[in-house]
Amino acid sequence: MSKSLTANRNRAVNLVLASRSQARKRQLMSLGYAFRCVDPDIVERTLPVETSVLRAVRLAREKAVAGASQAPSAVVIGADQVAACNGRVLSKPGTVERAIAQLDSLSGKNAVFHSAVCVLAPGRDPIEFADTTTVTFRRLSKIEIERYVERDAPLECAGAFKSEKLGTHLFERIETQDPTALIGLPMIELARALRSLGINPLTAGPTTLAL
Repeated sequence: MSKSLTANRNRAVNLVLASRSQARKRQLMSLGYAFRCVDPDIVERTLPVETSVLRAVRLAREKAVAGASQAPSAVVIGADQVAACNGRVLSKPGTVERAIAQLDSLSGKNAVFHSAVCVLAPGRDPIEFADTTTVTFRRLSKIEIERYVERDAPLECAGAFKSEKLGTHLFERIETQDPTALIGLPMIELARALRSLGINPLTAGPTTLAL
């Protein structure tokens, strides 16, 4: 193994994504980061008198802390997304029936998605931020909803859609400062945070490790 490849692998294991989300993993990979994944395995409980955005930030922090306990020398990324419509938090549907019902309830309405990130690095203050994206759903027919759920299977997604896949067919418009945030990670702000910690694929060699 060449020295450059060895160096890349050593650098890669110092960046950790504390998430089970395949979508977030793909986002990090697409921007050239080398990293490994750990399962934060936290209980996503709801606290009384907590806004949607504060819930997202708290859960992102808890995931980062859980990841850091498994990789204490690493830079750890924790993330969470909380969606709400008319003040009601949208949970992950879990079943086809609930996914259909959730999309039916969103037809013709606005939903707000808070995508929060916490980055922990040894000896540094936590970096926390959240992006807010507003999605306006067009009026959806029953057959469109049923076919969408069948094809994209968004059962583990708050709001019951995958914006990176066929979910775009459901929207009238999206208002956001960062179009990547709706997928799960606000990559513009995350890239800025990682650069502040010296992690920048544009100034490093090839990075390909994602476990």
